[in-house]
Amino acid sequence: MRTPRRRRPLVGLLLAPLLTGCFASGGDDTGSSSDKGSGSRLRVALAFPPTENLSPYGADATLLSRLGVTEGLTALDANGSAAPALAESWTRKDDRTWLFTLREASFQDGTDVTADTVAAALTRATRAEPEPAALSGVTLTAKAADDGRISVTTAEPDPVLPLRMSSPGLAVLAPKAFAKKGAVDPVGTATGPFELTKTTGSTAATLDRFDDYWGGRAQAAGIDARFIADGTARANALRTGEVDIAEAIPVAQAASLDKATRRETATARTTFLHLNTRTGAFKDAKLRAAARAAVDTSALADGVYEGHADAGKGIYGPALTWAEGKRVQPVGRASETAPDGTSVTLATYDNRPELPEAAQVLKQQLEKAGFKVTLEVREYSRLESDALAGKFDAVVAARNTMLDTGDPVSVLASDYTCDGGNNLSLLCDKKVDTAVAKAEGIEDTAERQDAAMAAEALILGADAVVPLVHQRIITGVDADVQGVLLDPYERTLVGTGTRR
Repeated sequence: MRTPRRRRPLVGLLLAPLLTGCFASGGDDTGSSSDKGSGSRLRVALAFPPTENLSPYGADATLLSRLGVTEGLTALDANGSAAPALAESWTRKDDRTWLFTLREASFQDGTDVTADTVAAALTRATRAEPEPAALSGVTLTAKAADDGRISVTTAEPDPVLPLRMSSPGLAVLAPKAFAKKGAVDPVGTATGPFELTKTTGSTAATLDRFDDYWGGRAQAAGIDARFIADGTARANALRTGEVDIAEAIPVAQAASLDKATRRETATARTTFLHLNTRTGAFKDAKLRAAARAAVDTSALADGVYEGHADAGKGIYGPALTWAEGKRVQPVGRASETAPDGTSVTLATYDNRPELPEAAQVLKQQLEKAGFKVTLEVREYSRLESDALAGKFDAVVAARNTMLDTGDPVSVLASDYTCDGGNNLSLLCDKKVDTAVAKAEGIEDTAERQDAAMAAEALILGADAVVPLVHQRIITGVDADVQGVLLDPYERTLVGTGTRR
């Protein structure tokens, strides 16, 4: 039998701001659950239905973190730095090994968070197929140290490992989550303030408050989540009172919402045009150059996004204030060649309603330049595997560049290197790989940013990707709801202070 542990409410209240106070909220969330009774349930509409049975090791990882279900050893604060989560503190033992000190916490199934269980969960993540994006190019070994801490060792020095540990894809789950061979079950096995208790296919999920959460008792009694891919339907659900929170409101629907219910957040999300560098028409660098030259990004920002976005300048957008002063000109661009009716297939997904419209505008711009374009639009879950397999010539996709690790170099490794697991451009360039590898070995923050910008210049110079717009995300929040976490990294949405 598990020995009941003494509750430490004061510690929880002191630490909770690290996770729930990092980002702008929809109102005052200083009230305690004790003066809110049992709390009301929150009704939340999310844009992306689960594609992998809510496994934390793929695209579904952020669904779990945004709903307050999962946590890692660390979290990201508002400045993009590593903050304590399940780990209270950490220290670097040597070039390749970090030691993390765990806080007193419980899994939602009632078992204790221990060094052994954390090591087992991280080991499971390293064996996932495909690997979590945060582990792209990283060989990691986790084990319990003799003093009760977690020892995490990498094959090569990794100066940003604490940032990497904040990834939603490296969430810590109880042993029960791995009971079935080849499957991961987050139902009742995570550590966050809300416990996933039921899922209804890819349409809905039910979550209840986890009363033993280390960070303090959540003010909402639970969450009833609906996955609504259609943006207009999400906006309508908020407007008619069917939901309390609706993420990713389409810009075309923003004006239809009361001003009091709109929250606009600058994010690290950029919409890109990825050009297939491996096969098809855009294997030719000169045709890629022609496609890049045909794109008018200001028309997309002012037209499609109705001013709720900035024209694309690079892989890193204006939400990352350090990037603009460090950006260098693209290196090694090929000269353009006339398309002369070259046929290409342009694909995108409709979970973010602006993307099909942006793709339609791009189609017109490319055709004006001399390409013959076929446009294909699917739901994201039906597009991703074909895009990574190179079945399209070009893909329009939105990407939060800080989502996986909070490290500007990691997104380059996962999205633009030969072994990258999220490489929609299918780029494999030795110069890029060398530049990214160099950046990965730098510990100093400013120098690491400089190296990231040097690698960005090579990637843009290869015309593997065209940054289209840097997005601002519109979240619909009912006027009676307070404490919504408006996160520029799009990892969080509801927390202990979110309530109505």
